[in-house]
Amino acid sequence: MTTRRDIAAMLTTTFVTWLGQRTTAVALPLVALAETGSAWTTGLVGGAVGLPMLTSAWWARGLRQRLTTGPALAAVLAIQVLGLLVVPVGAAVGAVGPFHLAAAGLVTGAATTLSGPGQRALLADICAGGDAAARMLAWQDFAHRSTMILAPPLAGWAVTVGGPLRLLWAEAAGVALGAVLLLAVRGTAAPAAAEEAAAAPALRHVLARHPEVCRAVTMAGVGGLAWFAFTLGLAILGAETGRPGLLISAGMTGYGAGSLAGALVAPVLVPRLPPLATVAAGWILLGATFATLPAVTASLPLIAVLAAAGGLAMPLGIGAVNRLITTRTEGAERRAAFAVESLVHDGAVSIGLLGGGAVIGLAGAGPTLVVAGAAQIAVGLLAGPWLRPLPSRLRAADPAPGRAGRDRVAV
Repeated sequence: MTTRRDIAAMLTTTFVTWLGQRTTAVALPLVALAETGSAWTTGLVGGAVGLPMLTSAWWARGLRQRLTTGPALAAVLAIQVLGLLVVPVGAAVGAVGPFHLAAAGLVTGAATTLSGPGQRALLADICAGGDAAARMLAWQDFAHRSTMILAPPLAGWAVTVGGPLRLLWAEAAGVALGAVLLLAVRGTAAPAAAEEAAAAPALRHVLARHPEVCRAVTMAGVGGLAWFAFTLGLAILGAETGRPGLLISAGMTGYGAGSLAGALVAPVLVPRLPPLATVAAGWILLGATFATLPAVTASLPLIAVLAAAGGLAMPLGIGAVNRLITTRTEGAERRAAFAVESLVHDGAVSIGLLGGGAVIGLAGAGPTLVVAGAAQIAVGLLAGPWLRPLPSRLRAADPAPGRAGRDRVAV
């Protein structure tokens, strides 16, 4: 019963924190513009958030190994709340400038860099790894993705009724609620004498020891780097064809609906599918979607359907990555593996968005989508299990040694 309660608390924490984050994505630029009067400050928080994540391989290595309990992760969320309060408190006293926005981004970025992988690792430990952990991580992904559908209309309504500033207070309150929920989590990472004696593993060493995880993370990195072609590419194609906003709206709506449907079935399908092949197939399908989109820009329904197909595959692929990590690693290695997966994918997304506009400006939106899609197809074929098979001892996603008996936890 305690395990079920802990899992419910962690899934609820994921939902409330992501709901707040997605609603303030609408409100924060409006507050920044209103308080500073400068358009360039609207992206300052988002840019600052990425810096701690991109440098986390150096500063977070030891810290992540201490985040093995609910209260420890609650402390991280409490620090995130302090960062979230910088802007609304400053706005309340009439003192919001670039420094405050950058400080808010750095503090919240550091906290989210630690809390995201830390929560996934603790949830996997509570479930004792294996397929039970893969199922619960898939449900966590569903809680996260459901906010894609709920947050934008909620944010639009809230801004219309009460203005954007109240949403910033609401996000801080939501993260504070998540911290309180994590305080109630009694489960902890299973102690291991060898782990306690060893130094925290470097991220690159974890990838070197686990080739399947390395291949999955490589695919996620290429996919993250190519993501700008979808978001920026469709937005620019819409403007070029005289339908500003329509193409990206159709694409994001279809992708969101497809990913939510995929997340709903992932807890059932992921434990039954070969993990590395599932990861590769997901990126190949998304790449094919990207490459096909320029040919169907005349039809908004076709754009939505194609994007939905790509979105449907993503939760299955993410669930398969989580399954690889939970069955191949444990303890300190597991925490490092979740951290490196987050670092590579999210860092690649940030880099792609940073330079994507220039790439599209040089090559054009259509060709960029085609090349980005081809890159995802290529890495899926090369890193998947078909063209370069893994050694036979690595083909079966067996639990890590010493953990087979614990995979039968009923959750």
